[in-house]
Amino acid sequence: MVLSRRTFSALAGTTALGLTLSGSDGAFARASAPTGPAPEPPGADGTRHTVGFDKYSMLVDGRRVVLWSGEVHPFRLPSPSLWRDVLEKLRAHGYNTISVYVSWNYHSPAPGQYDFTGVRDLDLFLRTAAETGLYVILRPGPYINAEVDAGGFPGWLTATRGTARTSDPTYLSYVDEWMTAVNRIAVRHLYTHGGGTIVLYQLENEYANNVTSPRGLDYMAHLYTKVRADGIDVPLFHNDKGRNGYWAPGTFDTGGESGRYLYGFDGYPSPLAPPPDWGYFGIGGTKGGSTASPETPGLLAEFGGGWFDPWGGVEFDGKGYAESARTRDAAYERRFYLTNLANGIKIHNVYMTFGGTSWGWLPAPVVYTSYDYGAALDEARRPTPKLVPMHQLGQLLHSVPELAKLDRAADIQVGARGGASGADAGITAYHLVNPDTKAHFHILRNDRTDDVLATVPLAGVNVPVPVPGLDARLLATGLPLGRRTLRYSSAQPMLWLTAGRQDIAVFTGRKGEATRTAVECASEPTVTVLEGKADHAYASGALRIDAELGGLTRVLVEGGGTDAPLLLLLADDETSVRLWRYDTPSGPVLVYGPALLRTAALRDTTVHLTGDTVEAADLEVWGPRGTSEVVWNQGTSKTRATASGSLRAEQRLPGVAAVRLPALDNWRFHAENPESDTEFDDSAWKTADRTSSYSTTPVPAGQPVLFADDYGFHYGDVWYRGRFTDGGAAESVSLSYVTGTQGLLMAWLDGKPLGTHRMPMPDKSTVRQGTWSATATFPVRYANGPHVLSVLVRRMQHDMDGAAKDTHKAARGLTAVTFAGASPAVTWRIQGGAAPDPVRGPLNHGGLYGERQGWHLPEFADSGWKAVDFPRAARGQGVTWYRTGFRLAIDPGVDASIGLTLTDDPARAYRVQIFLNGWNMGQYINDVGPQHTFVLPGGILRTRGANTLALAVLSDGTTPAGPGEVKLTLMGSAAGGVPVTPVDSPGRAHAL
Repeated sequence: MVLSRRTFSALAGTTALGLTLSGSDGAFARASAPTGPAPEPPGADGTRHTVGFDKYSMLVDGRRVVLWSGEVHPFRLPSPSLWRDVLEKLRAHGYNTISVYVSWNYHSPAPGQYDFTGVRDLDLFLRTAAETGLYVILRPGPYINAEVDAGGFPGWLTATRGTARTSDPTYLSYVDEWMTAVNRIAVRHLYTHGGGTIVLYQLENEYANNVTSPRGLDYMAHLYTKVRADGIDVPLFHNDKGRNGYWAPGTFDTGGESGRYLYGFDGYPSPLAPPPDWGYFGIGGTKGGSTASPETPGLLAEFGGGWFDPWGGVEFDGKGYAESARTRDAAYERRFYLTNLANGIKIHNVYMTFGGTSWGWLPAPVVYTSYDYGAALDEARRPTPKLVPMHQLGQLLHSVPELAKLDRAADIQVGARGGASGADAGITAYHLVNPDTKAHFHILRNDRTDDVLATVPLAGVNVPVPVPGLDARLLATGLPLGRRTLRYSSAQPMLWLTAGRQDIAVFTGRKGEATRTAVECASEPTVTVLEGKADHAYASGALRIDAELGGLTRVLVEGGGTDAPLLLLLADDETSVRLWRYDTPSGPVLVYGPALLRTAALRDTTVHLTGDTVEAADLEVWGPRGTSEVVWNQGTSKTRATASGSLRAEQRLPGVAAVRLPALDNWRFHAENPESDTEFDDSAWKTADRTSSYSTTPVPAGQPVLFADDYGFHYGDVWYRGRFTDGGAAESVSLSYVTGTQGLLMAWLDGKPLGTHRMPMPDKSTVRQGTWSATATFPVRYANGPHVLSVLVRRMQHDMDGAAKDTHKAARGLTAVTFAGASPAVTWRIQGGAAPDPVRGPLNHGGLYGERQGWHLPEFADSGWKAVDFPRAARGQGVTWYRTGFRLAIDPGVDASIGLTLTDDPARAYRVQIFLNGWNMGQYINDVGPQHTFVLPGGILRTRGANTLALAVLSDGTTPAGPGEVKLTLMGSAAGGVPVTPVDSPGRAHAL
């Protein structure tokens, strides 16, 4: 039996009288709940809600819900207007939850300073998530890893006393400041209070160290107490770095609280191996994934939706994120994610679902600028084929509440034949049952490359089920489809809903597959095939429909002992992703045709829709009874009623208009690095004369501290100038330095280049090495007298601290300078980046002369610079800047994703820092790669107005240095989108 919403609500309310409530005003509730409708889409409704869980699933207001979540980082999209675009796309494609890291370094330029304005407006992001109808899992650290600089720790923390990620009191004092700042915002957005949609909150991140020592136990207890004291009353959790059982409930002090903390873990299995069983069908116990905490629902806080790529691209053989997406494609998602669901994972977060851009100096040393990740929504915000299974499964989980409460059922015998020889082919089969309604679910997985035809006993009938190679599918029996019941189907259910006077059920599969579906009927019904081809027959109390998937097959079933008609829609994958469900207060709406449905609202008899098209598309709408008009993007569509019970627009929706991009010309250039000249005035620079440091890098004997962080320079390039009077008979100078991956050093003596040294390219054994040290030795010849040694170090950011060993405190910059044949006394001065830009933040710029002078800013006057054409082939050691302007006039109804593409002879050794309208959009290394195209997000890019592009080129002088070809690239476009507000300096307004 499935309960109606009214009956379920009454039962839930009655049950709630006996719940044990704790927390503020009963914000948390824990009790078993019957199977019933999922909660309504969440929002900031001003109403208090209960958020709890039992061993099966999360419970929101006493109703079960599977959290089907995608990881999104607002700091990787520095255009707040576009946050809505990403969130609306995820909601439309079946996600009901997002998981959000908050990066400490992004918000804190100095101790005690916390900025949540502009592109760092966490409050705005959380409001947007609530307006979109998404639950939020908040993950504010203090350590996040995330392939960001120092794992999210602020640069200034690298130069402080205390051991991070322990109970060290100095470290905890800084942590408390951060948690106070972020929780002050988070508490306003708790779903329990009705101010937002946060339902889970994470303590720390993959903390796999100190799990039995007081410094770890006390640290976790401190975080728990601090978060509760700040008013966070939703359930808390930690994400285990693997399946270790670390930090499960009861393993550390929670101040006497129980039943309000969940065990979670992360999993990134290889796509080349069979999906692992981390739950019901696994090894069990603390190493069994979700079985490490049998009284809490399975929580996969991070499951690989792709993987990151390092400098040089060795992870994917130089093919970049396209290869990540190929190896973890839609079939991978079905195989792995359905296996997770079979194993009791009811809080399932895909990392990443939108990767975005590690702009500026945000990236950790192990990654380049793009953080596309091979994710379902690519870096340019374009939907990829990977969204298809997420779309199908997300809709299924919302429509079928039975999936929130499953027990393992008796194994079944599945026969399968396939491959070129037709030999027996093994299928991994999972069988689960809902204990309340007795609906059964079967997940079939094929770990071979050959397609197979399985024979599956479903409801007493052996049903042929095709399972493609390296793929999987979910089958159901005894499943309510509104007022009828599914006996079985070889196609995968996607959704059901009631629209008007009929029930609608959607089933999906691969194009060309033969499907068989049986629906229970007390007597023979009237069957009409409205579209496509299908055969049907009635026997043994069931209507059987056979159809081959291709486009949208429509079968209308009427009578047969049930008053309400059933519209059965059989869709192949490409078609299914153009079927959009949207729940409104008046009832659900189903839309077919456009590339994206963003919103739906009913006012009187009119359904108002917003969304996107790419190609010309049909528009068809099923809505609540009485719906008679359709408005698409504020334009009324003339419609006609169909035999399917829908309203269909008489004219197709137009596709997107052409987008024309200008050529980039009229370049101007200016040579830089006056710091290398002997007469340069460095009197305002800081004197590097410290003798001790909190860095994990030892200070060499007899040397001053030269580490950049000790002098307050935490991001980007850093300059050193050393003065000495006499070098005697020096033969060479050795410069020891430490950087992240692909760091480099350039040196000049008395204004003449000594040479450049760079760290080696990472290979597969060093791909995760975040700190690199080397000594560059250059021959020297000079006469007696005063001398100036100038050194530029590109530091490539701080290592992360994944092992909790303070590795983020490894030095950056010069560490020691020695001469062979002489020992001159050298006095040092150091200069890095200027004060943080109040709009663009501390991670935007470093210590290049041009950055300190504002050459990257749009308001800089470059009329005195020399004109130059590309391609460029200059040779010389140092820094050269190039600037140009361009105008765009893109139709305001078009969402255009635009990138900047740089290409050149890969033998040329140079790198480019890219600035768009003053924003540091990333780093291009011509002879390393693999990235050539850099996303320019709307809001920073003025799509209707003037733009300024500045390129800072570092070249080592060993080869000609470009740039070669520099052009704008259209990465994708759609008619629709969201309104975009310019991201600009305070008090300045520009038209997009």
